Amino acid sequence: MARRRPLPDFLVIGAPKAGSTALHDALARHPQLYAAAVKEPKYFLTDGRRPDPAGHRGPGDAHSMREWVWRRSAYERLFRSAPDDALAFESTPFYLWQTGAHERIARTLRPDVKLIAVIRDPVDRAFSNWTHLWADGLEPEADFLAACKDEPRRAAAGWAPFWRYLELGRYGEQLAHLFRFFDRTQVRVIRYRQLIDEPRTTLDDICAFLGVETGLLDGLPESNVGRWAADGRVNRQLRRTVRAGASAGAWLPPRVWRIAQRPLLAALQRDGQAARPRLDPAVRAQLVDTFTDDNALLGELLGRDYSDWLSAEGRGTYTVRRSCDPSKPVASK
Repeated sequence: MARRRPLPDFLVIGAPKAGSTALHDALARHPQLYAAAVKEPKYFLTDGRRPDPAGHRGPGDAHSMREWVWRRSAYERLFRSAPDDALAFESTPFYLWQTGAHERIARTLRPDVKLIAVIRDPVDRAFSNWTHLWADGLEPEADFLAACKDEPRRAAAGWAPFWRYLELGRYGEQLAHLFRFFDRTQVRVIRYRQLIDEPRTTLDDICAFLGVETGLLDGLPESNVGRWAADGRVNRQLRRTVRAGASAGAWLPPRVWRIAQRPLLAALQRDGQAARPRLDPAVRAQLVDTFTDDNALLGELLGRDYSDWLSAEGRGTYTVRRSCDPSKPVASK
């Protein structure tokens, strides 16, 4: 197929901490697919305007905001090297969550653009989101449940989307809005557990959906999962330093700050590949009910049963699950 303009043919649109990085890296290996050099450009979150600092007031947000690709010309450059016979794509997991992105994607890309969403047990997803930010030293709240309860205040104060631990997992609402702009045949929804537990079958299904050759992707690429960093006096001070440094880093080129923070993160995560903790079932029980209505909507929209997401025990983080089967390779979340 001849490419008439340097724009993607399909997008991986969500959800954060549900396997989008693993899927992106796997699809990038396919000879008929072309992955944008910037994995998560966030272009359709911006409406072609520089991100508003008022919506990036959480720890590290201002620094991260500088990495967003918001100019149309810069976005198109991400795809100019794509071969004419390849399908180009990028992966920004916040596209599923942000309703404004749905209309912008429909307006900008070809009418038959395809979208892929990987969704995950919303409580497990929220916990993985929190552990990611906690281990990176940015999350100031040591109690996961307290951080979830603080979400409305944080959102009102202008913290960026990644801090919306519970809201990001309301896939029913998100897909209902998405289907106002796209035919359901254009959208492939994959469960996280499918991608992790049956990677070859799931990748073949996605390749068939995209119309490229199947049988070429044999699994998810191996990569390091994030390290864990426990609480404690020393680590509390290191976290304060990381957050202060991230604020100062907002005035530096993103690459400079990422290099500068490496010693701090190495010290914070000095225990190595310590397993991330399991979510306390009692904590899970307090959060599951917040998704009951959305879970029902999701099942109605997709004609599938997601009632296992309302159970008292989740599936756990990938590292916890892998500990039960050490023969499986480690894949990005």
